[in-house]
Parts: sequence; C-alpha cells; structure tokens
Amino acid sequence: MTSWTTWILATGILSVTACQGEPSKAGASPGGSTSPIEKKLAQYTTVRLTMDLDKLTSNERQMIPLLIDAARSMDAIFWRQAYGNRDSLLGSIKNPATRRYAEINYGPWDRLDNNTPFVEGAGPKPEGAAFYPRDMTKEELKGTALRSQYTLVRRDSAGALTAVPYHQAFAEEIRPAVTKLRQAARLADGGLRRYLELRARAIETDDYQASDLAWLDMKDNTIEVVIGPIETYEDRLFGYKAANEAFVLIKDKEWSGRLARYAAMLPSLQSQLPVPAAYKRERPGTDSDLNAYDALYYAGDANAGSKTIAINLPNDEEVQLRKGTRRLQLKNAMQAKFDKILTPIADELVAEDQRRHITFDAFFSNVMFHEVAHGLGIKNTITGTGTVREALKEQAGALEEGKADILGLFMITKLHERGELKDQDLNDNYVTFMAGIFRSVRFGASSAHGRANAAQFSFFEEQGAFARDSATGRYRVDFPRMRSAVDALAGQILRFQGDGDYQSVTRFMAQRGQLSPTLQQDLARLGSKGIPVDVVFEQGPEVLE
Repeated sequence: MTSWTTWILATGILSVTACQGEPSKAGASPGGSTSPIEKKLAQYTTVRLTMDLDKLTSNERQMIPLLIDAARSMDAIFWRQAYGNRDSLLGSIKNPATRRYAEINYGPWDRLDNNTPFVEGAGPKPEGAAFYPRDMTKEELKGTALRSQYTLVRRDSAGALTAVPYHQAFAEEIRPAVTKLRQAARLADGGLRRYLELRARAIETDDYQASDLAWLDMKDNTIEVVIGPIETYEDRLFGYKAANEAFVLIKDKEWSGRLARYAAMLPSLQSQLPVPAAYKRERPGTDSDLNAYDALYYAGDANAGSKTIAINLPNDEEVQLRKGTRRLQLKNAMQAKFDKILTPIADELVAEDQRRHITFDAFFSNVMFHEVAHGLGIKNTITGTGTVREALKEQAGALEEGKADILGLFMITKLHERGELKDQDLNDNYVTFMAGIFRSVRFGASSAHGRANAAQFSFFEEQGAFARDSATGRYRVDFPRMRSAVDALAGQILRFQGDGDYQSVTRFMAQRGQLSPTLQQDLARLGSKGIPVDVVFEQGPEVLE
C-alpha cells in the first residue's frame, strides 16, 4: 500500500492554505502591546477553505453557492440555540476584536476556556445554553416532547413548561434553507437529488430518519452536504437537544476507494473487543462507508470554537443498527491542523528521540479509526435502561468520544497484528496519539473532546503509558504499557456504556476530567510559544477558485 502522505503529495490534492499570522489586528492596545482579547484571538490560526472547482460539472458548480446559503441558515439557528439574539449581542460590543471573538464563539463565552465570559455583563453560560428556560430545574423536565432532540423548552403564560418544535421555533430561518436545498436538488440527480429533497422535508417537519437512510444509500455523489440539527454537545444540562450545523464537502473518490475496505472489518473487530460477550452482542451495520473529502464550508455548531476534522453520522441508533454509518475524513482541515498545531506541539512536548514517530499518516489513521470506532461497542444498554445516550444523559457525549479515541487505537493495533497496516509503524500511532491528547485537551472542558482527552491523559499517566522527564518537561511513550492501558481503558468505557451507569460515569469524569497543575503548566508553555489551539476559517463562494 502506498503511504497516505506520499500519495497526498504525489497527487497534489491538498487545497487548503493556512496562515500563521494573527487572526485579527483589531483592538490593539496603544503602544503596540497585546491586549487580553488579542491573546484570545491569537489562539486561532486562519485557514482558507478553497479548491479548484474545475473538476466539477456545471450543475455541481451551480449547487455550491446554493448549499452554502442553506448552511448559513443553520448558522443563524445555532446562534439562537447557543446564545439568543446575535445582532443584539454583536451590536452591543464596541471593541472590534471582542466582537470578532464573539463571532468565533457564537456568544460571549470562551469555548476554549470552559465557557468563561469575556464580554462584560454576560454572566455564566447556562448549562442548557438557550434550549431551556434559565430558571428550569432538572426535575421539571418530564415527558417525551420536552426531551425530544428537536424541541426548544419554554414556559407558557401560566409558567408551565412547553415544547416548541424546531420547525416552528426557527421557521424564519428554515424557509430560505429549504428553498436553497430544493433548488440544489433540481440540479442534482440520483441519490443526491433524493437526499436533498428528503432533507429539505425533514428540516420542515423535524422527522429525520428517512433522510438519514437516503443519505447512507447515496454512494456515487461528488458533492456532500451534512445539514440540520445533529450533535447534542451544546446541551450540557441533559445532552438531549441537537444543535444545528452544516458542512459542504467535495468527495475525493480515488482517496475514498482506498479507505472503503476498513468499514467491512467492523464485525470481526467487534468480536475482539476486550469485554464479555454481553457488551459486544450488537452487530455493527455492514453498509457503513468511509470516505475522504475536502471541506468547503462549516456552519453553526460545526464552526463554533474548535473545529472537527472528521464526522461519523447519523446518530440515530436505529439507523446505525440497520445501515451503519458514514465516516467522513476532512483531509484538508486535518492537514492544516497537523502542520500548524500538532507538529509544533510535538516539538515542544515530545521527547526528542520519539519525534520521528509523529507522522501525518499516523495522525490520519488515528482520526479515521476514531470515527470508525463509533460503530463499535453497544448502542443500547444491557440493563434495560434504554439507549446509552438516554441512560448517560449529559455524560454520554464525552464518554462516547473517549470510547472512539481508545477503540480507534485498539483497532489500529489489531489491524497491525493482521498485517493490514504493514506500511506503518505502530509506534508512530502511539506517539502521535499522545501528541493528539495535548492538542485536543486544549479545547477545554466545554468540549466533549477536551474532557475525553483529559480523562485519557489521567488514566494513561496512572498506568505508566507515558512518563514526563522533569528536567526537560517532555513526554515519552512506554509502548508495552501503552498497549495494556488501551485495553484496560477500552474495557472500562465499554462497561460504563453497556451498564448505563450514570453515577459511575459522572464520578469517573469528575475525577479524570481535570487537568493536573503540571499538565496545565506544560499547556501554558505551548501558548507562550505562540502555538495556536485551533483554526478559524476564511470560507464562502468569494474564496473559492
């Protein structure tokens, strides 16, 4: 097999350009000193999402601006879900740098700093964002409609809680999105046309299953759009409410063909999980597929704070068991993060003689198998308490991300043993994974990925999977202990999920999800070196070539 990095360079498919400079010069302090808000802005490095669209057909090129317009409607909806009135907030902020940081965060709370307010008078961010009344207690939320992923919870004139369906609450934003999706559908054919038509109808009705199934059925499309209320991370009160987002993507069919065979290995890998049979009794869907894409546009939840570089959807457990999922690797965004963030982190925090194990091939495969691993394990508890997501409530998201990280590394190890990844050094995956923990833990406790990585770091440190040299402040992986720790943590997480043990997961995350003073010190070094935490996009029709 040709290595992934070599193949990327040979084919010239990378179409992202990243600029290391400051995201904004607005709000500079007199005399050239750096203000606190400028330091916050400097945590992001700008990435331009662009590519040559000449390989698309005329109809496909016409579809792109329509889909981006539909995505922008998701942006408007997410502002209301995360904060409230966007224009009111931005209009009240006089400092241009502060206003820009509010745009990046979709509100006045810093997503890289545990949602600490950075706008005067904002106050703490509600755990339930703007999905629920601020005065609501957890005990009040009873009934299927109130718990639906697709309703806002409000109080009626008598003060009682009532459920307002998304398609009613956001009707003004939904109308133009639906219009643009239907216009794009008329330019499409086959499975893409059917999906766009069904997705438009789903956004109008809050009934998404038919469009999820149609999305998994389409295989030959070049343009990909993920749009609607999808992830529930923004709801930190219960983890019930789905937040609106969108991605507009271009599939690389040749690259995707190289990855397709891994999805077919899920059933055999499920049988090898390090837990008793009851915790792996579900059979992963066999229609799962794995594809690589260039990202053209992010919107809404996907664009808030730290940006995802891979997607695993749909989240509907019934659809997953019937059809599987689609894993989408966003390779241009991934390459930018590797070059601009992960490599500088490794230079600062990884032992010098192990830095040769930091490779893009390993980073790509770690991220890819993270997404594949979402399909492993169990979706319904073995204790009869419903789905894992229902049983674990607001803890479900971070634990699921931790599961995917660990089972991804577990799968890579097993595939190495089978000779499936013989062109890669397994130690590359382990060292790159450790560097990836440092990268993701900087996303902060407001991020499910950040909390998951903090818990992993604590567990691995306790197991001796890596050690810190106090003289240099750099870390070294112990490869045999790392392998043992992966098995141990995988077993622990899978049991938590299968048991639906909310109390134990809450204790585990409280104990493990905190950063030690030493780790905080090391992460501060990264900031002092000017290493960005994440990316912010320059995107839209105006930047496309």
